[in-house]
Amino acid sequence: MPVLAGASKGIGRATAEVLVAEGCDVAICARDKAGVEKTVAALAGKGGKAIGESVSVGDREAYAGWIRRAAEQLGGCDIFVSFVTGSGGPANEDTWKATFELDVLGTWRGIQAALPFLEQSKAGSIVAISTTAALEDFAGPQAYNAMKAAVIAHAAAMSQALAPKGIRVNTVSPGPIYIEGGAWNWVKDNMAPFYEATVKGIPMGRMGSADEVARTIAFVASPACRFMTGTNIVVDGGFTKRIQY
Repeated sequence: MPVLAGASKGIGRATAEVLVAEGCDVAICARDKAGVEKTVAALAGKGGKAIGESVSVGDREAYAGWIRRAAEQLGGCDIFVSFVTGSGGPANEDTWKATFELDVLGTWRGIQAALPFLEQSKAGSIVAISTTAALEDFAGPQAYNAMKAAVIAHAAAMSQALAPKGIRVNTVSPGPIYIEGGAWNWVKDNMAPFYEATVKGIPMGRMGSADEVARTIAFVASPACRFMTGTNIVVDGGFTKRIQY
């Protein structure tokens, strides 16, 4: 039973769709009530059981309460993923605070709230969501890059702490992913030279899709990867140039 925060659109919604197709009952949340209702209806239309609520990850009590209710309604929680992010933007104090609140604290709060249920699961799995911008220099110094690097570090530490309890913790780091109405769609429309230069830097010659990342997340979260923990999986079409040992 997956509990997915920030999953009404983009990679989060695509992940919910993949998991429902695999036979999972899912719970999602997002701030946009209309978006949540639309997504839940779409998932139900695919034959899966889906529940959802409008919740702000920045509201600690409301967020923890939703995770508890979601797990109780689903009959447990086997998978927890938070897709919520402050995204990129100018490197000012407000951006740093917002990104820390959503990306780092949002991930931490979600894990803490889900732990009592994950501990009861026979296949407990947490997938943290980072980015290749946390791995190599990209678009200059930004809070987003640094906070997503912190997410990877925290997930790695949690993997060591939770392994004795049978709970796996891994990270998935997407490279440039094109989603209609998403960040790279905006860049394409408003910063064409930067968009084209980014695509040129991807050996596969294109940006990835939400579905491609979602399938990776579903695989990593599933019992098919039962011996994998503490790993950061990069999904970027060869965009990053580092050698991964």
